[in-house]
Amino acid sequence: MANVERYEAPESLPELTQILAEGPATMFAGGTDVVPQMRVGARPVRPTLININRLADLRGISESNGVVRIGGLTSVADILDCAFLKQVASVVVQAADCFASGQVRNAATLGGNICNASPAGDMIIPLLVLDAEVELASWRNACVARRRMPLCDFFTGPGKTCIEDAEVLAAVQFPVPKPHTVGRFRKFGTRPALDIAVVSVGLAGVKENGCFKDARVAFGAVAPTPIRGRNTEAALVHVELDGDRISDIAQVAEQEVSPISDVRASAWYRTHLIRELMERMLHEVHQTRD
Repeated sequence: MANVERYEAPESLPELTQILAEGPATMFAGGTDVVPQMRVGARPVRPTLININRLADLRGISESNGVVRIGGLTSVADILDCAFLKQVASVVVQAADCFASGQVRNAATLGGNICNASPAGDMIIPLLVLDAEVELASWRNACVARRRMPLCDFFTGPGKTCIEDAEVLAAVQFPVPKPHTVGRFRKFGTRPALDIAVVSVGLAGVKENGCFKDARVAFGAVAPTPIRGRNTEAALVHVELDGDRISDIAQVAEQEVSPISDVRASAWYRTHLIRELMERMLHEVHQTRD
């Protein structure tokens, strides 16, 4: 922290974006990712340090005109406790329930988890299967300017995103899921919540008469970024789920990922886990009434 020359704690989005427009800065909210990274030198310490915890307008969960909006500063604990999300987008709540410990969930923010851009980021996978967008805010032409982009296009590599230095992730939004939508999130680690995922899988789609009318699949920790499983999605649509079909679809998922070997698991093991988790999820969905 010796390089920090200026500390700011803005209380509004216009104030924050004006500070960001002045030059390189490091933002922190919960600090569960950025502080450890700064301590070990994995993230540069910029001259300006900005505490964004006071921006109340970047917190909260709401719905308007068929769109769910979650503020970037909304904590993982708030997502886990949200009755509305449990009703309309339970896959996000399932991921929050697998996220770290209670203490970390209270501090960690949705925007921080996304912008950390870990290939294993827990909250990213359910948002990908909900066709989420990110809203990025910056100061331009004497006012707050906002741009939106699909979450699936936001990540460019491990720890890297399309966000610009003068931008902040203000919110994430996605359409209210249609009736009969089912959603599942599963991760595998040494411990269900406290570990970084060895692999993770998300699934969402409209299921009627035993078949998916549309389906979205996402994988974590099996590529340089979290990814959508486009081939697996295509294999799921208009197919009645039974034992043989489920096995075939799981094989498509297995062939769609290209993980690496590291200290947590081998590439072979990760690929095997993707097939196993997909099979289990599809059997569970098959046994669930439409």
